[in-house]
Amino acid sequence: MIILHKATIVTGEKEAVGSIIIEEGRISDILYADADDYDFRVGKYIEDADAEVWQLEGKHVMAGGIDAHVHFREPGLTHKADMATESRAAVSGGVTTVFDMPNTNPPTITAGALKEKMQLAEGRSVAKTGFHIGATNSNADSICNLIVNGDEGCGVKAEDIPGVKVFMGSSTGNMLVDQKNSLERLFQISEKPILVHCEDEQTIKENLAAAQEKYGDDIPFAEHEHIRSRRACIKSSIKALEMAMKHGTKLVLCHISTKEEIEMVRAAKTNNPDITAETSCNYLWFSNEDYERAGSLVKCNPSIKTAEDRQALRNALAEGLIDTIGSDHAPHLLSEKEGIYTKAPSGLPSIQQSLPVLVTIAREEGIPLTRITSAFSEKASEIYGLKRGKIRRGYDADLVIFDMNKEFIVRAEDQQSKCGWTPYEGVRLKGYIEAVLIDGKAVIRDGKLTV
Repeated sequence: MIILHKATIVTGEKEAVGSIIIEEGRISDILYADADDYDFRVGKYIEDADAEVWQLEGKHVMAGGIDAHVHFREPGLTHKADMATESRAAVSGGVTTVFDMPNTNPPTITAGALKEKMQLAEGRSVAKTGFHIGATNSNADSICNLIVNGDEGCGVKAEDIPGVKVFMGSSTGNMLVDQKNSLERLFQISEKPILVHCEDEQTIKENLAAAQEKYGDDIPFAEHEHIRSRRACIKSSIKALEMAMKHGTKLVLCHISTKEEIEMVRAAKTNNPDITAETSCNYLWFSNEDYERAGSLVKCNPSIKTAEDRQALRNALAEGLIDTIGSDHAPHLLSEKEGIYTKAPSGLPSIQQSLPVLVTIAREEGIPLTRITSAFSEKASEIYGLKRGKIRRGYDADLVIFDMNKEFIVRAEDQQSKCGWTPYEGVRLKGYIEAVLIDGKAVIRDGKLTV
């Protein structure tokens, strides 16, 4: 038995001092200090000879984060990241559950590829790890069968699949889904969330051609915002939201980057409340002003937009319109990022900064921590039907303990990601993570990994 004693417990409903009782890897009781019988009940637990009491006065406890949007690069790109290294980065950022995206090599578009990924994670991933299945123009029927019946031959069960990823309008490889019949079939899926990347490929191609005509090979990285433009995002998102309203789809609109998409989601939710909005800390923290300083290091897709868009996203987080935070953690080597605009790949390693960035933004904007924990874990717990991600009796004891007021400076040498860098280097953040528990076992203690 572990007793997290007199911590400030944060849930989506309230923030209050109390104690959490952990037995056999699960939360068995939650006691709040303002209850009349608190001292008696917690005293009985402390008297247990096997009780391990953690004195946490002044510390905050949240459910561990659920990040349904990571790219851990395995299989196929393990020179830059793998499940072992990136899961260590995840728990270092307070994230205890991750769902990996399917655009690996080979892509996760079959039951066999999914099973291979599951086997690669066994015994190597520190965080709890799941894998989305990827859609193509030709596999809609097989996906529908897989998420209902599983695949006995491959040993994949329907419950092994958290969601279906659909790259609408823009992707790499053969994962672009742009045929109307395929999209209609996928959006009719009711058993699983449909996660969509929305950027319009034709708009992007036209913008890139115009930039190349103007700049030749020397395209400034500040042009990324105009090449992967807000129009490209809005055009594709309109299509996804209209289809989700038509079919009642459990839609997750991934990595929202514009103020217009926020208002589109607001309107669409009135028609289909199963539509959810995801953004990443990158869009909450950076703006187009950072391109001049950081160049390729903040090049990601969709592109980081204006300070006005960033503020709109922060406001939406405070309001509750942003449902979940997905890091879109996507490592590349620095040597790969050093190329010219058209050669430098898009993607940022960022998961290790997840909770501290959110805590710091909360302090800056006056956002209550109840909203942060809702977006960090609780809403995702509901979307994906998990018995974790909430501080609730019977739920897995996946928890993060942090010091709300302790500041630290992000350093490259502290990064757990194999690529060894972060766009947040040199940034001063609050919310120092002191411990992380998964199934009641400490994977971080006193700020250090124990695994």
